[in-house]
This record gives sequence, C-alpha cells and structure tokens, in this order.
Amino acid sequence: MNKNTLQKGFSLLCTAKAMATLYEDNFKQVSKYVHATSRGHEAIQCALGMQLVPQDYAFPYYRDDAMLLSIGMRPYDLMLQLLAKKEDPFSGGRTYYSHPSLKDTDKPKIPHQSSATGMQTIPATGAAMGMKYKEVQGIEDQAAKDSPFDETRNLKPITVCSLGDASVTEGEIAEAFQMAALKQLPILYLVQDNGWDISANAAETRAQNAAEYAAGFIGLDAVSIDGANFIESYETLEKVIKTIREERRPILVHAKVPLLNHHTSGVRMEWYRDDLEEARSRDPYPVIKQQLLDNGFSATEIEKIEADAIIQVKADFEQALLAEDPTPADLFTHDFAPTSVTSEVGERSPEREEKVVMVDCALFAVEEIMRKHKESLLYGQDVGGRLGGVFREAATLAQKFGDDRVFNTPIQEAFIVGSTVGMSAVGLKPIVEVQFADYIWPGLNQLFTEVSRSCYLSNGKWPVSMILRVPIGAYGSGGPYHSSSVESVLTNIRGIKIAYPSNGADLKGLMKAAYYDPNPVVILEHKGLYWSKVPGTKGATSVEPSEDYMLPFGKANVLQEIWKQDEKETMTIITYGMGTHWAMNASEGQREHIEIIDLRTLFPLDEEAIIASVKKTGKCLVVTEEPVNNSFARALCGMIQEKCFKYLDAPVMIIGSENMPAIPLNSTLEQAMIPSTEKVKVKIEELMKY
Repeated sequence: MNKNTLQKGFSLLCTAKAMATLYEDNFKQVSKYVHATSRGHEAIQCALGMQLVPQDYAFPYYRDDAMLLSIGMRPYDLMLQLLAKKEDPFSGGRTYYSHPSLKDTDKPKIPHQSSATGMQTIPATGAAMGMKYKEVQGIEDQAAKDSPFDETRNLKPITVCSLGDASVTEGEIAEAFQMAALKQLPILYLVQDNGWDISANAAETRAQNAAEYAAGFIGLDAVSIDGANFIESYETLEKVIKTIREERRPILVHAKVPLLNHHTSGVRMEWYRDDLEEARSRDPYPVIKQQLLDNGFSATEIEKIEADAIIQVKADFEQALLAEDPTPADLFTHDFAPTSVTSEVGERSPEREEKVVMVDCALFAVEEIMRKHKESLLYGQDVGGRLGGVFREAATLAQKFGDDRVFNTPIQEAFIVGSTVGMSAVGLKPIVEVQFADYIWPGLNQLFTEVSRSCYLSNGKWPVSMILRVPIGAYGSGGPYHSSSVESVLTNIRGIKIAYPSNGADLKGLMKAAYYDPNPVVILEHKGLYWSKVPGTKGATSVEPSEDYMLPFGKANVLQEIWKQDEKETMTIITYGMGTHWAMNASEGQREHIEIIDLRTLFPLDEEAIIASVKKTGKCLVVTEEPVNNSFARALCGMIQEKCFKYLDAPVMIIGSENMPAIPLNSTLEQAMIPSTEKVKVKIEELMKY
C-alpha cells in the first residue's frame, strides 16, 4: 500500500480513538447530550471516507465519526455538535452527535437524515436513483462542476449508505435493496456488523448476516471483509468503488467489526456485554500499527502521529467548550425554505371554449411542468404508460415523456415517499403519488422522520423539494380501504405544506406553486371531485387557467362574500375539499347571509381570512369529511373560539363524519357515515337559530 495512504489512515484512526478516549475521560462534561463513537469501527470508516470525492453523496449513520474525519471534518467540527453549539456545522445545535448534514463544495454531500437505524437507506437509494436519472437525461452534475479538485472532477458520482447490521432487519431496507437491484443504481451499502443491536445480539435477532440477506436480491452483489483491517478494507473498497463508478450498479460490503465502546453514552457496555475481551482482541488499532511497522515506519514516527492526534483533539475540545450556545431566537429559523410564490399570478379564467374536470387540470399542470423542467419526474404505483394512474391522473404522460421520467414503482409507499429526499438532494424535483390516502400509512415514517425535518435539522441546507399527490375521500362505495380522510394526521407533521383544493383551477394553481416551492408539499385530491360525477359537484370543473397561473399557499378563497347585517343572522362556513360543495349547495337560498371560506391549503392556514370573516358574521360552522373527534377541524374550531370569542353569538359548531373506525362498503352505510348537503343544511339551520 502507498505509504502516504497508510500514514493518513493511521492518523485518522489515532484521531478517532483519541476523541473516544477524551469523551470517556470527560464523561460528565460531554454526556449532557447523547453520543456514540466509532471505536472499533474506525478502520473501515476511514478506508471508505478517504476514497470519496465531492460529487459523491454519503449517508453515514450515528457511529460514523471516523468517516466524517476522513472526508475532511475536524474534531472541532464534530465537538461543536457533541456539545450542541450554535456553530455546529451540521445542525446548529439541533440534533445529535454524528448526525451530519453537509453541503461543502470540497467534500462529499451529506443530506440530512434521522438517527439512521435503517431509515436512511431509502433516501440514500433515492439519491442514487436521481444520479442515474440525471445521467440518462444528460443533466449536468453541479456538485462535480463545483468541485475544487481537477483530478477527481470527471469521476462519476456514487452514493454511499452506511448502516449497522441490526438495522438490516428493517422492512424499509428491503424496499431500498429491491429498487437498487431492480434499477441497477450506483450505490454502495456499507454494513458495519458488530454483532449487537443495543443489548440484543445477532444470534437473537437475525436469521442471517447482511451479505447472506443481500443474496436474495438478484443484481445486488455482496462481499464480506474484515472491517478491522485497514489495508484489507481500503483495497476491497477501492475495487468496489471503482466498479460502481464505472459499471453503475449496487454493491453491498459486509464488514465485520468489534464494538469497543458503549452503544451510546447513555447505554454502557459493561451493563450487559459478555464478549468484551473477545471484541478487544479484534481492535483495529494494533492491526494498523503493525501494518505501519511492516511498511517501513519507525516506532518513533508512529508515536509522533499518535501524540499529534491527542494534542489536536485536546486543543479542539478546549476550543469547543468555549463556543457559543444557540439563543432562544435560533429555535425559530429554517422550518421552511423561502418560496418565490407569494401572490397569485397568471390568468385564472382565460377565454376557452369549455370547462374541464378537476383531474384534467392537474394532468395539464404536471404536463406543463415536465415539458418545461427536465429535473421533474413522476413515479408511483400504476402511473406508467399502461394505465396512467387508476384515476387517469397521469394519462399520456409516459407516452409523452418516456419511461425514464414517468414510471411505475413496486408497492412501496415508504420508498415512494422517502426516495424524494435523495432525489431532491441531487437537484431533482420528484412528483410522486400514493395511490389512495388509505395507503399512506407505510410512508408516514419517511414523511415524518426524513422528509419533514430535513430543512430544520440541517439548519436550512437541505429542504426536500417534492410533491406528494394523495387521492383522498369517500366516493362511490370505496369501502374501508379506499375512502379515508387523513388530513388530521398530516397536519400534525410539522415541516410539510398541505393543499386540499375543491376545484380544478385551484388544483392547477397550487400544483404549479408547489413545483416552485423548495419545501415538501402534500396535495390532497378528492376522488369524488376528479370527474364531478357526484351530484352537486359541477363546481369543481373549471376553465383551465393559463400555463403561468400560480396560487400561493396560505391564501383562502372567500366565496359568496357578504356584508355584516345587524338585522339579520349571518354566519361563516369554514371548509375545504368536498366540504366546499356541501356548503355551497346547503346554503342555496341563504347566500346573502352565509359567507363561505374555502381554505384551499391546510398548512399554511389563512388565519387572517378566517378570523376576519367570523368577526364579521358572529357565527361559524366548520365542515369536514373527517370524523370529528380529535380532528384538524376540531382544532380549527378551538383556534376560532380562542381568537374570536368576544365577537361570537354562538359556539363554533362542526359537522363531519360519524366517529366510526372505518367507512363501510355498503352505500347506505357509507352515506350514513359521511356528511351531505342535507346534513349540512340541518346544521346551518341549527346554528342560525341559536
């Protein structure tokens, strides 16, 4: 091995070991916040990190501090996160030690990820999928272009996903491996196998190791190595990385390593470990020292490298202790990235021959986006060329833009949602679809843990720019698995924007605004409004707005605006989606007394329009399709009651579906369950008479 490479590797191992030792020596001082170290894993981590280039994307896990050192981070940088300091380069003191996010031009890119117990595998695979897509489409690699290193700028990028062996048992890992093998993506999965979960060992929890598991995914090659041997690790990874760069296919490296420190600072190894002596016999540190001696380094040279690392680590720690903590004001930054769409633009109702149905407005919006932006692509279940979506919401798109831009996925809601993190990170704008709202549940882990928190926990570096389309609502005896409303769950996920339009023009305008918004957007599209086949929903059809029409999020539509009439009872109806049509139909004959607010977006919420209307009318009814108990609509009632109390002439009332576990299949039972025009009319009369 090249002596410079071996010396650098040893220096990095010394630094990582010195950090772990310092943390133990100063345990009370550093254990205010939880941390884990790479002790025992250093050789494989350094061997990998030393070979990455700035255009690569890395998804380390929480034990990978040696890998971070090997890509160019200083101990000081990592210690700022250890101590949750304001200048923590990854998160500004918001997240745990060795939970990196990095966007430096001279280092591999590290998108945000969670605590990385398997969940990072889907976003990482999404990044590799995005790399391949860009190559097929001829889209320039900006990270390579910005790299300061001429000698590596022409290397094709790869994605690296690092994970512990225990996490490979997660179901989401199977989704990621399946797609990597199916699509032949340029990704390296590094599984660091120390034989432990926390207190459960491999014999208790795993039927096979990661390499054996990978063998079930045809097209995903795997190799097992001694990850405690630096030279073996470096040379194996050198071949693997070269293969992935050139052949653009996935490979898994299963590295056996010892865990020589605690699971985390909060879970001490001496509490439960019975294998510590055996683990210490496989310490990578004496192995690499012997390798230096075998390659001509003197004992004096080795001792100096060790001493220099200890001096540097101690100095960095003393400096980090003096660094500034965040202030309370720092809590309130980077929940969202700023959007350019802040006002309504374009022509909402241009002169056209006839109105179009709501589903076509969405279809035309996506087509216009894809025609204009090569970075946009659409994927999900059954959206490809054969069907074009079960509601024809993607009809003809695959034929127009090709199977690389519009394609089917397996039944993998977690992958559909979570892959957008990686796709967005490499500079793409994915539009994805969950086929029915009832099927969103497997994707919620990714939506909550990875998508929604990325901007905030990366301190603004990695907002996830994606659109998630979700057909929703009860329509035509869809039964318990095709009829649910899920907005109350979604509105409790901070860090996403949520639209719920009631007509085609709004849907097109919001879809366009969502595309130009750098944040994650969920668009809830009511199936019963798609084709206006439900009686009383012709109002969902629209003259198709112009191509440049955009509707900002957080701007409600005030329908049938009224003036305050002291001699007459007046009221406000707050609603969205199908509720807008129930409200419009139920208020017929009383429209001079009833103002209707169509929210259009549930987050951000147009509180200003709501409060202004309720203060004017004195009474308020909230109409929702969801069951009422513990719902978004119930919370909305509470906000209105709190902010408009002294203007109210009656309690804020609400009407929604019955509080039953599911919507039955039988049409009579379905109608008994959900609201209707007649039910809303009865509620209006009750509130007017109060």
